[in-house]
Amino acid sequence: MGVTCFSQEFTCPVAPARMFKALILESNNLIPKLLPQFIESVEVIEGDGGPGSIEQVNFTQDSNFNYVKHRIDELDKEKFVCKYTMIEGDRLGDKLESIDYDVRFEAANNGGCICKMITKYHTVGELENKEEEIKSGKDSAMGVYKVVEAYLLDNPHVYA
Repeated sequence: MGVTCFSQEFTCPVAPARMFKALILESNNLIPKLLPQFIESVEVIEGDGGPGSIEQVNFTQDSNFNYVKHRIDELDKEKFVCKYTMIEGDRLGDKLESIDYDVRFEAANNGGCICKMITKYHTVGELENKEEEIKSGKDSAMGVYKVVEAYLLDNPHVYA
């Protein structure tokens, strides 16, 4: 199995606790509401939402994908850290065994936060990921972050 790893970091004007709650703890409620054209539902299909739980993201008919399943590997509500693995779904295709995500929200001096994500693509055999495929996944994740950020800025009372 080959592994391709990349990191990304960006600043956000929203406090880390609010971003963590919106993007991680309440994503099953918030993401389908904010992105109904892409996400039909997010369901916990096994467990209580904590480590070891399995979540399934169901995409709309207009999306390029049907569903993906994530396993929550670590959830630290005090340090605003979530590690999870995409373990199943058509997003993996026939080239990927899994994708690991390490997401962290750290306090910034301006009251906002620094969002850090490390992503590891585990390929089938010795296949390599194409740069445009990685960029597409990275752009998609950043799009979700920006939609949530805008929602939280427009609604300062939500997840306060």
